[in-house]
Amino acid sequence: MKILELKNISKNYHKIDNETQAIADVSFSVEEGELLSLVGPSGCGKSTLLSIISRLIKPSSGEVQLLRPVKLAYMPQRDHLFEWRNILSNACIGLEIQKSKTPENVEFVTGLLVQYGLGDFLRHYPSQLSGGMRQRAALIRTLAVKPDILLLDEPFSALDYQTRLYVAEEITAIIKQQKKTAVFVTHDISEAIAVSDRVIVLSRRPARVSAEHTIKLTPGVKPREAPEFREYFNEIWKELDIGG
Repeated sequence: MKILELKNISKNYHKIDNETQAIADVSFSVEEGELLSLVGPSGCGKSTLLSIISRLIKPSSGEVQLLRPVKLAYMPQRDHLFEWRNILSNACIGLEIQKSKTPENVEFVTGLLVQYGLGDFLRHYPSQLSGGMRQRAALIRTLAVKPDILLLDEPFSALDYQTRLYVAEEITAIIKQQKKTAVFVTHDISEAIAVSDRVIVLSRRPARVSAEHTIKLTPGVKPREAPEFREYFNEIWKELDIGG
């Protein structure tokens, strides 16, 4: 069942002497409970699309339709945890902003932190946590407001490669366990295939939809070890090249 639809989205940026088109006539939909990745070259407009979906910026033309009342939550590239607040306090920031920091909601957030391995670190500060643990805390902060759709803008890009592989797998598992819909932006083809139900390939700027893939990997094995993984990778790699 569709929960979100983009129809003919374009975005132009105006300067004094010229106009730059970042996105050109992009259309796609997102199914409820789906983890959808947008993959494309750096600077192609992926993050701009995410900002349009989240209503942070307006498209020059086209429209974003939410097909039922939903709550959106945005998780940026860096964790943006406040170093002077402990992990529980950081995770409750969204509740404070929404003026919904009730005992019940704090208990809900505490439960998430415990469930996902941060129960012993509630009173620790961000500087005392590893990069992966910080990203987990940032995701729980995003989940604290009980969103229907998560928008993730390259959330693992600040991590080293080895940590990134582990955290991507871990964060994806949490999103699926919480039965959330997610739109995930990345320029990493392997990452997109490993975490997604579906991958939309964008061209170089101005971004257009080059291709779309429903990802079906052999169950019971790690995504990157599935026999279909290399096939998807090679196909998307060629499409990105054509898109340039």
